Amino acid sequence: MEGNFPDAMTTDQSLFPLRTECPPGTCNCGRDALLANPGGDLRVLRLTREDEKRLLHRLENLGSLSDLRHIQTRMEHQLGIRLSIQASHKEVRNLRGITVLVHEQPGLCRKTRQAIPAALKRSLEQRPEIAYALLNIGSLFENE
Repeated sequence: MEGNFPDAMTTDQSLFPLRTECPPGTCNCGRDALLANPGGDLRVLRLTREDEKRLLHRLENLGSLSDLRHIQTRMEHQLGIRLSIQASHKEVRNLRGITVLVHEQPGLCRKTRQAIPAALKRSLEQRPEIAYALLNIGSLFENE
């Protein structure tokens, strides 16, 4: 995830390596339509397969809630990937009650949209204190 990328929404494709195409018929990411759109946000195509592996490893090995928030912010700024993490409105008894949603966007591979929440949930299983901190956000006991 580390890198010096231009902040512009559209940049010259030669400035950064593009993610390789998925095999035909296996993905519905809209990569070709995104590349054809002159005003498209190409940031998500910066996530090469190698970078995706590093991102997933980092998500699996979170140290704290602040680490998670930092990665969320970096993903949104550098790649345009938005995550929503929220607890169920009902009682949460295990990690299934925590929903991790990767918002759809053109160019974001279906497998990546599935792999990010799975990596994050593995991290929450390893470090339940992060899950507890997520559940405490907005609760009566948040400031205690």
